[in-house]
Amino acid sequence: MSIFSKIISGELPAYKITEDEHYLAFLDINPNAKGHTLCIPKKEVDKIFDLDSDEYIGLMKFSRRVAKALEKAVPCKRVGMAVIGLEVPHAHVHLIPLNHMDEMRFEQKVKLQPEEFEKIVHDIREKLLL
Repeated sequence: MSIFSKIISGELPAYKITEDEHYLAFLDINPNAKGHTLCIPKKEVDKIFDLDSDEYIGLMKFSRRVAKALEKAVPCKRVGMAVIGLEVPHAHVHLIPLNHMDEMRFEQKVKLQPEEFEKIVHDIREKLLL
């Protein structure tokens, strides 16, 4: 069982932003930038291209909705998207608020306090309602 499946089941805590029957969005606890969000299918599938077409399109639509809210909630030039998939064997999309190209390199991380994570979750959720 992947760490993401443990988050979905509630075994592990996460800064959850939104979810529906099939997908979940939560903040990355080791973010490249403030607001770095992960969107995952609730069904555990290792590689993103192993999702069936409907699941893949559903994940992209879900990620787009979250990215639009993220862009309104966290000041940035744009929201970058990456699918790497080497660190956790569960398909996931990284949504990263970008002001500099270095924020997409997964080399420099931002340290945030729990209250900062909570505020970001609140701000993104507010924008999802619009």
